[in-house]
Amino acid sequence: MTRAHTRRFPTPIRHDGRDYLTTQQVAKVLGVKLSTVYAYVSRGRLHSSRIAGYDGSMFAVDEVDGLLQGSRHRPPAGVAERIRTQLTYLHDDWLHYRGRDVADLARTTSYEDVAQLLWGEPWNDAETAPARGIGAAVRRVAGTNSRGLDRIRLTVDLLGARDPLRHHIEPGAVTEKATRVLLTAVDSLAPGEAEGSLAQRLWPRLTDEPATPRAVKVLNAALVALADHDLAAGTVAARVAASARGSVYAVIGAGLGAFDGPMHGGATTLAYRFLADALDDPTAAIADALYADTPIPGTGHVIYRASDPRATVLLEMLARSGGGDRRVQPAVAAIVDAVGPSTFVNSDLALAALALRYRMRPDAAETIFALARIAGWIAHALEEYQAPRLRFRPEGVYTGVRPSGAHAT
Repeated sequence: MTRAHTRRFPTPIRHDGRDYLTTQQVAKVLGVKLSTVYAYVSRGRLHSSRIAGYDGSMFAVDEVDGLLQGSRHRPPAGVAERIRTQLTYLHDDWLHYRGRDVADLARTTSYEDVAQLLWGEPWNDAETAPARGIGAAVRRVAGTNSRGLDRIRLTVDLLGARDPLRHHIEPGAVTEKATRVLLTAVDSLAPGEAEGSLAQRLWPRLTDEPATPRAVKVLNAALVALADHDLAAGTVAARVAASARGSVYAVIGAGLGAFDGPMHGGATTLAYRFLADALDDPTAAIADALYADTPIPGTGHVIYRASDPRATVLLEMLARSGGGDRRVQPAVAAIVDAVGPSTFVNSDLALAALALRYRMRPDAAETIFALARIAGWIAHALEEYQAPRLRFRPEGVYTGVRPSGAHAT
């Protein structure tokens, strides 16, 4: 440990020739909350390690020092680290939308009402029907084997291209357009009912299983639980688009762009594939993952420490919903037992369990997730439209070849 480290840092833990700090020590050194340290990890600014004999994550002192030096010496160049929001509160493994517990909302409240809560504006599908002809056009262009996510993206692009007033960002106009996007995106998945709640409309487009009230209630709960999650990657992308005064379609498109990858929306598909393989022999599937020394898909989280409240409520409701494939609950229970106290099941596996329980299309979990999150992206856009324009301008730290001559420094 260098003399500079000694002055600035508490006593570290020495391991394999490097000095490490606990999460609590890192938070103290950086002068931030524990949740901010976890956010740094999720954004790749810090990398956590495990050391035998010590509980929790550990962080290399030199990496923490680099982050600290960067924050001290880097001149201000736009807002990148902290965004003030009144939407979602994450604390101690609890999740709240505008002060209301999301688990309670998932059990009792429709997705439409939760969208209104997040937006501060009404959901009015009585006056906002799916755009005529768009759903059929999307299905024709995308083809029969396309993902639901691809159809949603095409829907957003077509609606935006046909809307001459797409840059109208007054709140009522934004939420009306967002409602039309959601209803039309559901219609683009497959022909079906054009009435009822979003969950009721969505159900027959994902599965041929009967739409019992309890089953549809679980689907609605999934939409509610995944509607927002603070500043996840897709949400940051959506806010950047809104900061540049992009239209509602640009905001959703930016969110979907960041969402479409194995570390965000695609994580649900990985959990689905794992759980599908585990239905007949959970022990063998878990053993294969342990042998390969790879994390079980749909377990753990960069924000939550001991449990994911979204998974908890969804699996609880799913256990009481009845019908469907009865192999799913035992398989999930086996995974919970296998991971033990070291980690926990997250919302990705809960969505996969819902999709498999009711024999939904293979990409249903990802599709549900994407549709759900649109409400959150719109809520964040409404906040961002009220903030100064173009405030996201982090400074690039050039590490390439330095120019020679008069302009070199």
